[in-house]
Amino acid sequence: MLEIENLRAGYDRGDVLQGISLKVRVGEFAGVLGANGVGKSTLALSISGITRITGGDIRFEGKSIVGLRPEQIVGLGIVQVAQGRPIFKDLTIEENLRVGAYSARARSHYSENVERVERHFPILAKYRRTAAGYLSGGEQQMLIIGRALMACPSLLVLDEPSLGLAPKIITQIFATIRQLNAEGLTVLVAEQNARQVLASAQMVYVMEGGRVRASGSPEEMRSNPVLEEAYLGLKAAAPVAT
Repeated sequence: MLEIENLRAGYDRGDVLQGISLKVRVGEFAGVLGANGVGKSTLALSISGITRITGGDIRFEGKSIVGLRPEQIVGLGIVQVAQGRPIFKDLTIEENLRVGAYSARARSHYSENVERVERHFPILAKYRRTAAGYLSGGEQQMLIIGRALMACPSLLVLDEPSLGLAPKIITQIFATIRQLNAEGLTVLVAEQNARQVLASAQMVYVMEGGRVRASGSPEEMRSNPVLEEAYLGLKAAAPVAT
């Protein structure tokens, strides 16, 4: 579904991604692991058309999406759950969800998508007319995932969904992401929480310094010293061929 090849991307000060390559297959739960500052968020933003791309390619369902505007990328079916829980605090939960259904395709599936969101996140149904600013951090995370689902994604990209949440809520959020994947939604999660990703994903990529250092199944990554090196900085090593 998604193929990234030798991607270089970043911001005005320079490239953060230094030639990254990865693939996400249809129906897969893929995880990108790494410590803070390795380029995970830049990768997610690049997929959504927000960063400055200076080299390489991003292909979705066989076609390049480099140069497309973010709203065009959403229209193709790539929807991102951004880091930091950016909600409209003065709007109700129901109004926040409606914002996610702005495309013609999403509007035509509005009722079934609301039902889907409320099935996965019953708390949103309970307080649908409550201003979103009154929600807890975990409930806000549920809301922005729900808002993304309202856009009818084919590929859901989540950037640090566990950030700042209590362990119990993190477990609940990842359980829901796994359920969505089991229902057929393709998922790409960029995360620091190695335990949750290794317990959920079918394919794992480990980033360091804007590059993929290693990739493989969760079982392979658990025994790969690159994962520990990437988090603890035990030693500098050349990229590992996979």
